[in-house]
Amino acid sequence: MFGGAISAMEDPRLILEQNMRELNDQVPRMNENIATVKANVILLQKEVASADREAATLTSNIRAAITQNRDDIAQGYALRLEQVRTRKAQSEEQLRFAELAYEKALQIKKAFMRERERKISEAQEALRAHERAKWQAKVADALESFEVAGVDQTHREMIQRVNEQAAKNEARMEMALDSVDTQSMRIEEDAEALRAQDLVNQFKMEMGLAVPPVQAAPVTTPPLRLPDGPAEDGTAGGGYDRTRTQ
Repeated sequence: MFGGAISAMEDPRLILEQNMRELNDQVPRMNENIATVKANVILLQKEVASADREAATLTSNIRAAITQNRDDIAQGYALRLEQVRTRKAQSEEQLRFAELAYEKALQIKKAFMRERERKISEAQEALRAHERAKWQAKVADALESFEVAGVDQTHREMIQRVNEQAAKNEARMEMALDSVDTQSMRIEEDAEALRAQDLVNQFKMEMGLAVPPVQAAPVTTPPLRLPDGPAEDGTAGGGYDRTRTQ
């Protein structure tokens, strides 16, 4: 049980998926930190601008007091102006460091995003390779199970049996055909066809569509010419022709 838990914890696929989730989760946190640095820059810019406005106002008051020969009032404004200038200098120093920090944060984010994209791309390719390897392993298992000797032997045996059965059936068919008097069957078929043709011819004659066949004339033998000689009654033949029917 513990071995299975450790194996699941060390599954590279699960670790890569977790790494991609962590990389994606770091982006919102980084944006929040950069926004905080940017807010500090904006705040310091506002403080410097406020100090400028206050310094300009105090300078105007000092000049007005001096114009009215009120050095005492001018001295009070002068002290305040000195404090404002000191605060402005401090704010400007802080603003300079804040702007540098903001630029550095942007560079870090840019580098992080580039590295994040590279790592996610590598992880995705590794996961795709993992899926391809799993599919190839399944195909290899299927091929190995198909090429087992016992399966091949059974396959060849069944093919041989089927071929033998087909050969036996063909032999039985040839023997059955040899035992049938096909010549008598053909004679009967020819006689049937002749009888059918006679019936058709008879119908044609009844319909006046055909001329009845002409009866053949009787064959007679030519008269036999006897040679000249004495007649049966003792008279000379004298070229007399005697015929007889054969």
